[in-house]
Amino acid sequence: MLALSRKKNEAIIINNNVEVTILEVKGDQVKIGITAPKEVPVYRKEVYLQIQEANRDAVIADGMEALRNLLKK
Repeated sequence: MLALSRKKNEAIIINNNVEVTILEVKGDQVKIGITAPKEVPVYRKEVYLQIQEANRDAVIADGMEALRNLLKK
């Protein structure tokens, strides 16, 4: 993990096309802005984990259904 110090209105660039800017700092909360191409998905981590879990559940459910259909033949 790379740890950086940034102040309000300072930014970092990732992979030449993603910019992360510090917009505001209030106590222990930091507001950031992310500029990225539309094809680059950006999620809060908790949302990303929920999406991954839903995808795993869907694959398992679809796989089980396909297995049941295969065994019926």
